[in-house]
Amino acid sequence: MNKPIAATDIGESGQRLVACIPGVMAGQRLDRALVELFPDYSRSRLSQWIKSGQVQVNGRHFSPANKVVGGERVVLEVRLESRESWEPQDIPLNIVYEDDSVLVINKPAGLVVHPAVGNPDGTLLNALLHHAPELAQVPRAGIVHRLDKQTTGLLVVARDVTSHIRLVEQLQARTVTRQYSAVVVGVMLAGGRVDAPVGRHRVDRKRMAVTGQGRPAVTHYRVAQQFSAHSLIEVRLETGRTHQIRVHMAHIRYPLAGDPVYGGRLRIPAGCSDELMDVLRGFTRQALHAGRLGIIHPATGEAMEWQAALPDDIAQLVKVLQVDAKTRAV
Repeated sequence: MNKPIAATDIGESGQRLVACIPGVMAGQRLDRALVELFPDYSRSRLSQWIKSGQVQVNGRHFSPANKVVGGERVVLEVRLESRESWEPQDIPLNIVYEDDSVLVINKPAGLVVHPAVGNPDGTLLNALLHHAPELAQVPRAGIVHRLDKQTTGLLVVARDVTSHIRLVEQLQARTVTRQYSAVVVGVMLAGGRVDAPVGRHRVDRKRMAVTGQGRPAVTHYRVAQQFSAHSLIEVRLETGRTHQIRVHMAHIRYPLAGDPVYGGRLRIPAGCSDELMDVLRGFTRQALHAGRLGIIHPATGEAMEWQAALPDDIAQLVKVLQVDAKTRAV
């Protein structure tokens, strides 16, 4: 299992992470090896840190292109993003669970998780800092995994550095349970598994794609309900790549209903009801909801799990699809 073997808080500047490069990575570029060791950070960011001297390999500095041989001790000093724009904002939060170590949030559609270009504020992070000011001392304000802006559902937030480290380790060890519900275009006959690497699209860098240069990505899915031209499926993530479910479902030709990036042109089923036609035309976000989340509590060691019902818009879509399917069956 590839994960940091030690982590130390170094105050406002961030964290010092220590790891050992496994022998199976021999021959890889240093920056690619670090992506596997520290998956919470992008390859471009890790490359920047290597170039700026924030990475030491056996006590020495290298370039991103240097090859590793396996067994090296890596020390990474994580420099957190500038907090100058991280202002607490009074944004409503749907808190499903809260204690001294973790917060579990049910995120609505339209809420960006973390400030970025184009979304400097009004994010979940800003809301968290207003709700729990102590999160300013935790990397990424405690956020350990993300959901796309238009994806709804559950995510966990660490309230202290130790909890953050332990939750990140659980994500790397693939012991965090993340189950999603999704409406896809097409009638699936059976569930399955998609094992296809996901990385940046070669041309459109804002999109992701299945590519041989991507990072390993595995998605499991099963059919919950079949409709006339759509399916409701349950999806379980084994890995957590950007846009993974959306990319994988489009890759196997069952794109998510409403997905503006990977869904292709709107397809209206022949002979469908006017109500279904209106709902499909008005559904302009990916029909994806993180409905189940399970972790090992970072302080108590207790297995904990939470569930969140489908949001109103996806529930309405499913209801109309059910009615349409029943009408056709008569």
